[in-house]
Amino acid sequence: MHYVLLPFIICAFLKYIDCKGCVQLDTYSFDKITSKFEASLIKFDTAYPYGAKHDAFEAVCEAAYSSPDLLVGEVQVKDYGEKDNEELAKRYGVIKDNYPTVKLFTKNGPVTFVTNDDKDFTSDNLKKFIRSKSQVYIGLPGCLEDFDKIATEFIKTKNIDEKKSLLKKAENLWDKAKGNRENKSAETYVKIMRKILEKGPEFITNESVRVENVLKGKINKEKQTEMQERVNILQSFSIHDEL
Repeated sequence: MHYVLLPFIICAFLKYIDCKGCVQLDTYSFDKITSKFEASLIKFDTAYPYGAKHDAFEAVCEAAYSSPDLLVGEVQVKDYGEKDNEELAKRYGVIKDNYPTVKLFTKNGPVTFVTNDDKDFTSDNLKKFIRSKSQVYIGLPGCLEDFDKIATEFIKTKNIDEKKSLLKKAENLWDKAKGNRENKSAETYVKIMRKILEKGPEFITNESVRVENVLKGKINKEKQTEMQERVNILQSFSIHDEL
């Protein structure tokens, strides 16, 4: 019986220690490795973590593979034996009762990811946290990096001619979009920019409220995904100071 169960036990164990794209850090490697990156998103957690929060963090690890300036790592803290990494956790004010604790380390120092509810500990919110607290780009579902850069410039400038020039730039990029998904996202950016020119910057607030209300209603999964991606793109036209 033990031989039958052993493969399942091993698979479960590997599930706990495996975190795709996640760098395992300890007291000796932490400073040496994090100092090489523009930003480092680090999760302090128990040894062999699992659960919804770990899954959300793992999703960010996978999404960060294309961001060379971003390190996503994990510090597993043991409260038994030699108590590995316990001193490192204490150094940053992390205690066992608050595991998992996620911090973003930049040249300005560490900032803690804070949520009002466990349900807010999501991969999308972690991505928003990275984008709001650093200069590192990591895309939200539906967002496109080149268009996000244009959106930031577009919303910052008050010069109408500059806005029109940026709109033209976005329209040209739209023509080069590949695949239905990218084409749909590009179209959304362009249409939002046109609406802002027509109705003013308040369009962003009004449209965000409208879409959020749609999301609160009874809609199918496909429509929910479409609306959430629209929310993400609308957020690209805002400057976030915090989550």
